[in-house]
Amino acid sequence: MAIRYDLWISPDDIERHRAVEADLERYFIERFADYPHIRLFGDDPYDYDAPFNRLYDVLIARANDYCEREWGYVPTPIQLNQAFFRGVAHSNKFLRDSGNDADPDRPDAH
Repeated sequence: MAIRYDLWISPDDIERHRAVEADLERYFIERFADYPHIRLFGDDPYDYDAPFNRLYDVLIARANDYCEREWGYVPTPIQLNQAFFRGVAHSNKFLRDSGNDADPDRPDAH
């Protein structure tokens, strides 16, 4: 299997990698605007049909295509994943349930 990821091929091109990653984050935030608000928590995180999980799969594939088309760049899966979740953190399209069971990892949820 040939190495395709630009990060692996040119690890010292830090400026380009950062530019692509920042653009990917903007790309995801812009795509989130196309969807109605999505609730985080509440759905089974392992349910592939949960709205958030379906959105993740679709947008990761589209972002990969976008990167190759616009930048001539093949991002690693971790670059895509990190940009996606940074976009989620900076987007106003995601809602958190307010109940105590909303986020079991939150200290005040117990």
